[in-house]
Amino acid sequence: MKRRTILAGAVAALAMTSGAFAEDKTKVGFVYIGPVGDGGWTYEHDQGRLAVEKEFGDKVETIYQENVPESADAERVITQMALSGADLIFTTSFGYMDPTLAVAAKFPNVKFEHATGFKRADNVSTYSARFYEGRAVQGHIAGKMTKTNKVGYIGSFPIPEVIRGINSAYIHAKKANPDVEFSVVWAYTWFDPAKEADAATALIEQGADVILQHTDSTAPQAAAQKAGNVITFGQASDMSEYAPMPRVSSIIDNWGPYYIARTKAVMDGTWESTDTWDGIAPGMVGIGEISDAVPADVKAEALALKDSIADGSYMPFTGPLKKQDGSDWLADGETADDGTLAGMNFYVEGIKGDIPN
Repeated sequence: MKRRTILAGAVAALAMTSGAFAEDKTKVGFVYIGPVGDGGWTYEHDQGRLAVEKEFGDKVETIYQENVPESADAERVITQMALSGADLIFTTSFGYMDPTLAVAAKFPNVKFEHATGFKRADNVSTYSARFYEGRAVQGHIAGKMTKTNKVGYIGSFPIPEVIRGINSAYIHAKKANPDVEFSVVWAYTWFDPAKEADAATALIEQGADVILQHTDSTAPQAAAQKAGNVITFGQASDMSEYAPMPRVSSIIDNWGPYYIARTKAVMDGTWESTDTWDGIAPGMVGIGEISDAVPADVKAEALALKDSIADGSYMPFTGPLKKQDGSDWLADGETADDGTLAGMNFYVEGIKGDIPN
């Protein structure tokens, strides 16, 4: 009987110890706009989640919900994550901004991180990448490689992040080729392969032999491959399965280091509400391998442009630049400030068409 009592006590102690270990785990949630297999935006965020698991092992538990619309569903999903005991929640699309703030107000002890937004709170941080730096490199290659002088751009939604990308790509394509023209098609979706393929096909039928995209699937790559003699660039992820043609390079979003750092900050109690906007230099924006389909001299120029952005000797929005309506924006040598870039709602001079409301 005494032996049984000792054994029972040991088992109880072990259960209590195990429970303590379980409670010590940091629970990290991720809310995704698309499927983890989209090959682009959500895929790379999920690679960041996996990097957190690899870094911290059994000290963390990660959970995620994919295909969450930017609607009331977002608030419901974020709330469920908070109720499930999440210590830190990353909400990874612009349209999650207000739902994130609403849930954060109800759960002051939970830390929240919102991607690409601009509203913060004591327990809500914001983070994004300077994608426009990568667009500058893409624009240079596009301007040099187009034979029709027509570049097509698939926009998702007319928000500052996307408008910045269009402007940056156009500025650098125009520097490389004064005869270049841009056509923008708005897909009004982040991830819809059918719509994205239709947009790419429409642009190609209009004569575009270069397609840029700010949507998340590989459908534009497939459409360009089918058309032939059209080049593309991977968006958010490398999309290297389409290299060396049509995909000749890419912008790669590298979220892993940020997710690891912010998880660690929650673990050690140093987390604070911050705004992070990093680019090529810190490694949050990567330039995928430039394929051999790009002439050697153009590749060298593109890499030199990348390096000059990384070392700070060049800023993609450097004057002289005018707005689309012909009004002055940046004087010769003047660079754009972050406030203007963060709220950018205009095209630069030379881009045709209107920005939808």
